[in-house]
Amino acid sequence: MPFLLFSPLTTTMEATPMITKTTSLAIAAAAVCMIAVSAMPGAQAQTAREQIATRSGTQVVTNGPQTDTGDVSPYWSPQRNVMESERYERLLKTSPSFRQARMRKECGPISDPQLRADCLASFNQF
Repeated sequence: MPFLLFSPLTTTMEATPMITKTTSLAIAAAAVCMIAVSAMPGAQAQTAREQIATRSGTQVVTNGPQTDTGDVSPYWSPQRNVMESERYERLLKTSPSFRQARMRKECGPISDPQLRADCLASFNQF
């Protein structure tokens, strides 16, 4: 709340804002809280595997996906991938034996009845 002061040099009263003791204590408390929060370490996300490993005394550190030389062909290209995908879809549509073989290979190992039914149903779009 501003205090009204009368200056001997002027003939009017001026409103001059003044910081009270309560206001300055509130600002100081806010500053202390901000410093305390900024000094806290940030949260670090961990996967379940990392949490288990940390509890057991071993820390698991990975640097991303790993590939072997046989995983990626040196001759792979996006255009070739598109051509092979189109060939695969064409065989699914035109060759019943190829389609059945792919259904056995892709859906056969699935033991859950609902997931297996969904897998087999996905072949019905061709």
